[in-house]
Amino acid sequence: MPKINDFLKGFSNGLPGMKDYRHASRLYLDDNFKLFPKQKFLYHVVFDIDNTVPAKPFNPNELLEINMLVKRIDLPKYNMNYEEKQQYNKKTYIATRIGYDPINITFHDDHADTINAFWKEYYEYHIADPLVMSGVAQTKDTLYQKGENRPLQFGMDTPVQRQKPYLKSIQIFCLHKQRFTSFTLINPVISSFSHDSLDQTDGVGILENTMQILYESVLYDSGIIKTQNGRINNQDIPGFAEIHYDKEPSPLTVLGGGTTSIFGPGGIVDGVGSVIGDIGSGNFSLGTILRGINTYNNAKKIKAKDAVKEELKGIAKDGVREIGRIASNNTSAVGDFSITSPETIGLLATGTVASAVGLIDNKDAKNNTVIQNSQLNTVDFLSSTEAFNLVSNNSTVRDKVATGIYYKSVGSRQGLTISESDVEFQSLTDPEKNVYRINAINSITKLVSEGYILISRETNDVAIQTEKVNL
Repeated sequence: MPKINDFLKGFSNGLPGMKDYRHASRLYLDDNFKLFPKQKFLYHVVFDIDNTVPAKPFNPNELLEINMLVKRIDLPKYNMNYEEKQQYNKKTYIATRIGYDPINITFHDDHADTINAFWKEYYEYHIADPLVMSGVAQTKDTLYQKGENRPLQFGMDTPVQRQKPYLKSIQIFCLHKQRFTSFTLINPVISSFSHDSLDQTDGVGILENTMQILYESVLYDSGIIKTQNGRINNQDIPGFAEIHYDKEPSPLTVLGGGTTSIFGPGGIVDGVGSVIGDIGSGNFSLGTILRGINTYNNAKKIKAKDAVKEELKGIAKDGVREIGRIASNNTSAVGDFSITSPETIGLLATGTVASAVGLIDNKDAKNNTVIQNSQLNTVDFLSSTEAFNLVSNNSTVRDKVATGIYYKSVGSRQGLTISESDVEFQSLTDPEKNVYRINAINSITKLVSEGYILISRETNDVAIQTEKVNL
């Protein structure tokens, strides 16, 4: 009789047997996560409301906000009816009908009463009761008295012109890997609506509204979220990422700064490929320039063998130089975007636009004449986090910081004073200024932390190292 040790011994001799997590890894991670399960929290819902019906219409932003206040929603459910039959003594099943089970939708009960207004318009459009009873003391004793001249339409007895559906469709988009799978509910109606309950002892709960939807059929579709030019596909996904969305590039992407990884997302190879792809397709834009600069700067920071590091730096630098060459030859590469300033082209070719020299990286200190100051006075001046929030939302302060970055990158190296550099910055074209404005947002945290830029807490005035000198 074999022993258990003989059985287990087989697993140590390379024979097929128990394995580690590699099976799950191969199943879910291979082929770029092709079989990885979708996440429940990634979705977008669109209520196609007919604003032409005789009801108070919603403005475009309110329609988008209704879509975004969906807290939870069911996907379509089906119920197939079959009858069992005997076919020459063989049992078989004959389909008789298909049933579309109702779905439930839960909304946040918001302070602006957006969802309550949505239900109110639907309710008053389909049901006569709230319109008839509004402002009139209707009682059983006086309702049918002669001479009162009261309207007698109640319940579903609505005018003929209101037979047009208020809801044309409901679209549910399941989002995954920059793609979508959509379910469109045809001719939906609200079969029930429930407000939440109030509880004096509940200090942490939030209110929600729940409705049940009946529908006649379901249409399926799928596609990509972004088009080839990187924009949101609003034609197939109406209202997605239009309002209340954070559109700042992720720091894990090349446009958001990228990483020092060689082959990973947002890494050197990804950045170089992105830049070359834009140039090859003619889709040259401000984003191409920023990706090229970020890729070159990240290539300088990678921890790799010297030969590999220098090779990657060379590839990234060539890509940035190519951007500069195209920018100098095309005054309108994409739309009205242009970069024609020789100073800007030169900086792009060396990958040094808005690269602040500071206490952390002092290798290029010889190229910068600004005095360093690491003392941070948060009593009179904004902290790095406060400065970031201000620069992100205040265009005036952002422009002031951009002039400071221009001085560090260009003016100080030309021997200009801060005021002279500011005047030169104002002479740049808007696309040229946008390069520094975007870098103002990306660099402000570091610039403030290292004392390059001080923003007055009281007046929001921006100072860079020394006070400005009048011309």
